[in-house]
Formats: sequence, C-alpha cells, structure tokens
Amino acid sequence: MKFFRRLTNNATLKALGPGLITGAADDDPSGIATYSQAGAQFGFNTLWTLVLTYPFMVGIQLVSARIGRVTGKGLAANIRRAYSPWLLYVTVLLLLIANVINIAADIAAMGEAMRLVVGAGPVHLYSLGFGVLCLVLQVLLPYSSYVRYLKWLTLGLLAYVATAFAINMPWTEVIARTVWPHFQFTKDSVALVVAVFGTTISPYLFFWQSSQEVEEIRADRAARALRIGGKDAGKQLRRIKTDTILGMGFSNLVAYFIILTTAVTLGAHGITNIQTSAQAAEALRPVAGEFAFMLFALGIIGTGMLAVPVLAGSAAYAVTESFRWRNGLDLKVVEAREFYGIIALATLGGILLDFAPLDPIKALVLSAQINGVIAVPIMTVMMMLAHNSKIMGQFTLSTRHTLIGWFGVAIMLVAVVAMFVTM
Repeated sequence: MKFFRRLTNNATLKALGPGLITGAADDDPSGIATYSQAGAQFGFNTLWTLVLTYPFMVGIQLVSARIGRVTGKGLAANIRRAYSPWLLYVTVLLLLIANVINIAADIAAMGEAMRLVVGAGPVHLYSLGFGVLCLVLQVLLPYSSYVRYLKWLTLGLLAYVATAFAINMPWTEVIARTVWPHFQFTKDSVALVVAVFGTTISPYLFFWQSSQEVEEIRADRAARALRIGGKDAGKQLRRIKTDTILGMGFSNLVAYFIILTTAVTLGAHGITNIQTSAQAAEALRPVAGEFAFMLFALGIIGTGMLAVPVLAGSAAYAVTESFRWRNGLDLKVVEAREFYGIIALATLGGILLDFAPLDPIKALVLSAQINGVIAVPIMTVMMMLAHNSKIMGQFTLSTRHTLIGWFGVAIMLVAVVAMFVTM
C-alpha cells in the first residue's frame, strides 16, 4: 500500500496525462489487429515502421498540445478562428464518421475478447455492456477522477510486452531486422505499411490531446492559457514535451511488441491472415500457450476501455468547439448537454453498428481511409496555426519542431498517395 501511494504521488507520474492517454489510446483494438497482421504476415520486417514514425508522431502531437495550452482553446476552435467554418465543418463531419466506425470496431473486438476469456456467451451482449460502461464512466465521473481512471488503464497495454517475454524470442535477429529489414515492396506490403502509418498517426488524437490541455487549465484555478499568463510557460512546455515523448514512446513500444509477439508465434507457424484483434488472440492460444493468450485477450479489453472514450470524446470536442457550444469533462451533464449528447450519440452509434449487417473489416478499411484523407489537411492546418503569431503569440514553433512537423506531414502524404495507388 505504501508503494502504491508513493507511486501515485510520484512527480513524473503526475506530469503524465494528455500525452500518455493519447498515446495509449492509439493502440486500440483495431490498431492491435493491424499490428498483429503486420507481425503475422511479414514477421520482423515491419518493425522499422514504428521506429520511423515515432519522431513524427511526437512532433505532430506536440503541436496539437502546444496549441491547446498556449491558446486555452481546442484545435477545432482555433481552426474556426483562422479559417473558413466550412473547412472545419467538412473535416469534423468526416472525423465523426470515422470515429463512430472505429468505436463500433473496438466495441465489437472487446465483446469477442470477453467471449474468448470466459469461453462462451453472447458477443453482442458483451459489446453492449462495454459500450454502456464506457459511456456511463465518461458522463458520471468528474474530470480529475476520469483522468486517473484512464491513466491506470494504460497499464493494461503492458500485457503485450509481458506476452513477448512469456515466449522464446530471438532478440539478436529482432534487433538486426529492426535496423536492417528484409522488406519487399509489393502491393500487400505497401498497403500494410500505409495501414500502420495511418493507425499510428490519427486525426482524433490531435483533437483529443489539444482539448485535454484545455481541460488541464480548467482543472487548475491558478492556471491560465500561456498567451494570457505565461509566467510558468517554460515549465508547462517542458511538461508537455515530457508527457508527449513518453506517451508516444509508450504507444510505439506496445505496437512494437505486438508485432514481435505475433511474428514469433503466428507468423512462424504459418498463420498469416489476421483480420481482427480477437482472431489474433484466439490464434495465439495453440502456439504460445494459455498464459500468452489470456494476456493478449485481456489487453484487448483494457485498451478498448481506454480508446472508446477517447474516440467519442475527441468527436464531442471537435463538434462543440465548431459551434461554440460549452464542453468539457469537468462540467456536469446539465451544463454541457450538447457535449455529452455527442459522446452518447457517438458511443451508441458505434454499438448500433455492431448489430447492423456491416462487415467489420470493410468498416475498419473505410475508417482508415477517411482518417488518412483528413490527416494531411489537418496536420497542414495545425502547422500553419502553430506558426501564426496572432494565434500563438510569442509561442510559435522553433525551427527544429517545424522541420519535424512538416516531415510528418510529408510522411502522411506519401502514405495516403500509396494507399490510393494500391487500392
């Protein structure tokens, strides 16, 4: 108990928040399916993608967090200030569609994982239960409690790291293939790399982290947007940097270990067609043992509980900021009806999709395509906002951050073009 109290009072842990939660939510069940397919189909030869995307992922998430902390407004509100509202409306509509589809896929994966864990039962009923639980927690818990709950849920992702150490792993070969992969540029390999890029850098993460920095300001009565009261600007920007670097590092580390685990188990045993995270867990049981299977399956449930609120919440922030409606997890339902209404609609919409005759794989592909299409213009607008002194005041981006951010935009542009070429 004393250790637990010391851990929760640790200054570094307290500094972690929006960046850690954002990074962990990136490894949602649909992302797990993508990483599992990468490991099963191409073994260790896609590990380099997680190394390549890391600095660009950090760079663009730093931009979104910086915009929120400096201005005291979320990303959608700042886009509306600087550009045509119709650009924002179209972007937010596509974001909402992609998020609802993603919520449906994640809730379905959680239901499937629960069925695997308990050995029987109605998948739809499990999915319904998880969806309602996510919604209730988001609506009823105050922001301070809700963030603590999300922060501890991220530990569920360590199941994938533990799984890798529960099986025999050729570490020398792993390191060698990470640095020097044996990669062939075929249609299937390019499509999978694009999927990994799209899973790693997603628009809903931009809106979420920016708005969570605004929530952090609201939660502290002494805090101000840096443009208004920037006396602790250096401290806050260092905190954001630490939080984002560690959060995105945690995200990519987990993804790396998912690829490792599935490569050395599924891929090595000829199981190369993985389409869902639950299918990956089920295929893992006969080749890696009951313990590895259970860790993998429970991890799907844990990360789903983390990702669904982030997906619904990011959509709610984007829509309410677009129309200047009150928003925030620190507010009660009666104080922000539209905000919580959109969270409810997005979550319930995802649940209803699970009962519709919709192919979950096609739904995930559609969601990835929408995210890929809107990621490039959103990232471009974010970079322009971060350089706009009317928006950011004295806190515009440094040259180093500018280069990293624009390289990230270029990487996603190449990925989107490759996606359409290989379709």
